[in-house]
Amino acid sequence: MAEEEGPTVELRQRKKLKSSENKESAKEEKISDTPIPEKAPKHVLFQRFAKIFIGCLAAVTSGMMYALYLSAYHERKFWFSNRQELEREITFQGDSAIYYSYYKDMLKAPSFERGVYELTHNNKTVSLKTINAVQQMSLYPELIASVLYQATGSNEIIEPVYFYIGIVFGLQGIYVTALFVTSWLMSGTWLAGMLTVAWFIINRVDTTRIEYSIPLRENWALPYFACQIAALTGYLKSNLNTYGERFCYLLMSASTYTFMMMWEYSHYLLFLQAISLFLLDSFSLEQSDKVHEVYKIYIFSLFLGYLLQFENSALLVSPLLSLVVALMLAKCLQLNVKKGTFIAKIMKVINFYLVCILTVTLNIIMKMFVPHKENGHMLKFLEVKFGLNMTKNFTMNWLLCQESLQAPSQDFFLRLTQSSLLPFYILVLIICFLSMMQVIFRRINGKSLKETITLEDGRIGGRPEIIYHVIHTILLGSLAMVIEGLKYLWTPYVCMLAAFGVCSPELWMTLFKWLRLRTVHPVLLALILSMAVPTIIGLSLWKEFFPRLMTELMELQEFYDPDTVELMTWIKRQAPVAAVFAGSPQLMGAIKLCTGWMVTSLPLYNDDDLLKRNENIYQIYSKRSAEDIYKILTSYKANYLIVEDAICNEVGTMRGCRVKDLLDIANGHVVCEEGDKLTYSKYGRFCHEVKINYSPYVNYFTRVYWNRSYFVYKINTVISFQS
Repeated sequence: MAEEEGPTVELRQRKKLKSSENKESAKEEKISDTPIPEKAPKHVLFQRFAKIFIGCLAAVTSGMMYALYLSAYHERKFWFSNRQELEREITFQGDSAIYYSYYKDMLKAPSFERGVYELTHNNKTVSLKTINAVQQMSLYPELIASVLYQATGSNEIIEPVYFYIGIVFGLQGIYVTALFVTSWLMSGTWLAGMLTVAWFIINRVDTTRIEYSIPLRENWALPYFACQIAALTGYLKSNLNTYGERFCYLLMSASTYTFMMMWEYSHYLLFLQAISLFLLDSFSLEQSDKVHEVYKIYIFSLFLGYLLQFENSALLVSPLLSLVVALMLAKCLQLNVKKGTFIAKIMKVINFYLVCILTVTLNIIMKMFVPHKENGHMLKFLEVKFGLNMTKNFTMNWLLCQESLQAPSQDFFLRLTQSSLLPFYILVLIICFLSMMQVIFRRINGKSLKETITLEDGRIGGRPEIIYHVIHTILLGSLAMVIEGLKYLWTPYVCMLAAFGVCSPELWMTLFKWLRLRTVHPVLLALILSMAVPTIIGLSLWKEFFPRLMTELMELQEFYDPDTVELMTWIKRQAPVAAVFAGSPQLMGAIKLCTGWMVTSLPLYNDDDLLKRNENIYQIYSKRSAEDIYKILTSYKANYLIVEDAICNEVGTMRGCRVKDLLDIANGHVVCEEGDKLTYSKYGRFCHEVKINYSPYVNYFTRVYWNRSYFVYKINTVISFQS
């Protein structure tokens, strides 16, 4: 029988590759030859049902418990329920304050349509500037939250702020549940999901920023991306039935589009995923049709997003669209040749280079013909980041000094190692990667492989979903090693992949097959280790970290910032309604939220005009004359100036990264490189000099309020300029 089976398989392959007309007949022949599986006994069906039920219950419970944990921790950290509304709003810092302020504006609007119109034609936030806040800041979460709050009648039950943060915490619960399901799908046991959740919560300092900035776009978007990855994992499995495949496809379509609507940078993350799928398609021929169905989802989501995001040209010129179109064109040009031959190998290489060239060419052409706002500051930042260029520009150097945009610190790796996450992740990644490369080389050499992989085969790298996840985690990890802020995309992946590996009998079996273990039956030992290792890890994590988590929940903290509360109270009581305030972008975000007054700048870094405004306003901390500062402020129609003592007397940050140091470098008041000329400034630092109240500063600015942290100056309207 074995001798007869070989020629039959070879004959089927030739039929499939002969021409596109014979694909259907070959497929029907293959299906007809497949034996019909016998109906499983009742006790087997009951065991499967019980396993799925317990796993689903554990996944949902894990998500709910995590959401409740976040809510309890947030209450303890800020003593939220005992705060006045103003004190609660101050806890939203920086750009988070801007997002929540627009949620408040939507609730105050007489109707939803009027609220949307005011946001899309907003001229009450930034002076002398009308912006489409919905498009520029991706305010779709706030629109949805405001609709839900009013449509469900929650205004009679719960305060707006609790409803808002409750939705975000609920999404984080979905995030954890999706990671649970992904690990479960890959390993076959829900024990992997439990371990994923445990590692995620223990390492939450490196897995999420929900504790620091609740309204961040990533906190709204990443749960949908996690759902998309879970659906994609199930969709790529070889043994999935038709109904499961359809469900995964629909879930993947909905979550991909929602993810793209929630976050302006989502298409970059999907671009990395598309690269992973392209490499999977190159290495795993069996899943080619499924991968191209995912490409169709990308195209549909991009064009639908383009239409519903006010014709957002950034989606049309995105690298994701160029790559997907290039892949579709390359498939149309691909020739059918016999697998394993020299010509097939050459065609693979040609196809790879063709896709790369087409992607770059299409992207250049799209940027030539599609009007768009080029993110020039992002390209310049990357050039300086990787040492390809040098700059004295304040904005570029300020971005480089941000902790989230620097390389990860040693503490990051130490924390992951202390929780045992990093060592197991490296072990799992090495085994999966080597097994994947082994399978790829076999396919390149034309060796036939079994379509259905069993535990005894010890070939975990042959599963399409494993190949995809290995490539994706390597890409995300490579970026996280350069920019620390991207660790929040990579570390959850690390939790999921490490938990899947230690709980997967296939992984241990792959290792034992390489070691040629003969003393103990390898299958039995693999099954034992897949249960024993995660159990031991779970017990050790429980013993070491569970008391810490309970201590955090029991410890009552307090967010105490009386100076900011006093400042906001003074503005609301004393400043005219039409007043415009100038100061640091972070403080301006808080003023917009807490008072509703107009400001000169915002803590947003995706708009060149706002970046230029921020740099100009920051000149209040430079060595410039009173006349220069006055001209800058009045050019933006500012009425009040707020000087922050924490920035003016900043001492605690990295050397050369203080705001005043960066301004001195940009203005040429210090020597930063050999050969640079020192530009002497005859003026003292403005933020110091204006406090002394002597001429000419008193001619331009009148101090009207101050406390320990803030000094507020009214900008005089009638001035006779003197040199």
